[in-house]
Amino acid sequence: MAVKVAKQYLIKSMGILSLAASMLAVSANEFSGEISLQGRYFKDEGASPEQNKKTDVALSIQPEYKHKWDSGHKKITFTPFYRWNQQDKERTHADIRQLDFVGSLGEEGNWEVQAGISKTYWGVTESQHLVDIINQTDALEGIDGEDKLGQPMFRVSRLADNGSLDLIVLPYFRERSFAGSKGRFRAPLVVDSNATTFESAKKEKHIDYALRWTETVDALDIGIHMFNGTSRDPVLSPIIKNGKPIALKAHYPQITQLGIDLQHTGESTIWKLELINRQFDDSKNQDYSALVGGFEHTLPAFENGSEIGLITEYHHDSRGEAVGVTFQNDVFVGGRYTLNDEAGSQLLAGAFVDLDDKTKSFRAEASRRLGKGFKINLEGQTFMDVGNDNPLKVLEKDDFIQLELQKYF
Repeated sequence: MAVKVAKQYLIKSMGILSLAASMLAVSANEFSGEISLQGRYFKDEGASPEQNKKTDVALSIQPEYKHKWDSGHKKITFTPFYRWNQQDKERTHADIRQLDFVGSLGEEGNWEVQAGISKTYWGVTESQHLVDIINQTDALEGIDGEDKLGQPMFRVSRLADNGSLDLIVLPYFRERSFAGSKGRFRAPLVVDSNATTFESAKKEKHIDYALRWTETVDALDIGIHMFNGTSRDPVLSPIIKNGKPIALKAHYPQITQLGIDLQHTGESTIWKLELINRQFDDSKNQDYSALVGGFEHTLPAFENGSEIGLITEYHHDSRGEAVGVTFQNDVFVGGRYTLNDEAGSQLLAGAFVDLDDKTKSFRAEASRRLGKGFKINLEGQTFMDVGNDNPLKVLEKDDFIQLELQKYF
């Protein structure tokens, strides 16, 4: 049902874009995109009987169309996305990553507006993005939370020489999607999307808003934000039938979040910090503060031009272990190896260590271009010495390696 609605959503949006483009005098049109073939191998069968397949294959396509005019000061962008998945029908899904208008206003171009479905990224740290709250996570795409769903929004920005002030209005909320019974990276119980609840009586039609100020002062980049609306992070609880839990349901509370992100760029060391304070309208949830901060230090380049960057970041969450927070007192230690070759070869690898129960998770990502228009990506993650009360316990049998071939056009 969700895929059918998403396809209808795509068709209607394509019609809107075609109509808008036909009304404009064409001055610049760009068409690009990518097709991706992805294969996953899991070391073990999953924790649930339905997760009995160790291999999985997926195919995705993400084209992008851009139309620019007024010397490039105004543009429309359309980026649809579709993925087919072999094992998990829930991971077969469609989305509009972007369908928006962006334009500069004013004689000096110091005002900018954006309207439509868009993606906005906030954050500076490597291992977790606490301040990145505008877009919903596309949890069907990966375990790292990097992929996001398109978000309906209206943004107006006052631009300055070294920063900006943004007002963002979010008129529609998008629920997070979860893996199905045969999918991986999930809790033992599946999430029933039909049982979703909201604190707001307006549900997904609640109007959220955010303010963000950014400024660059010498080598220091500063970002401060305030968000008020529906939390992008659902609270999961069991559905009980005949005294037994049969599934999970997602509840989306109302929150107010204040946050700051800082990045200081030195000659060889970049210092990073993200800090948030989140307050819930509903007293059933615990207000909390969280931070992630650290540095990336680049060693002197080797004779062949390659470089190594050393990364260390610390995570803290004031709620502690009581509510099943993954990064409540953890450290990430890793490194980035960049060859600086024509193929753009690079490797990022590191380990998360829980300082309380010594749970460890090792993750690696590597990529390299192959000839004209092709790129290969390798990704893997393993979980070790997982404590019985650690939230990562549900992923203990999900050690995996993933190979992906992308074709750009």
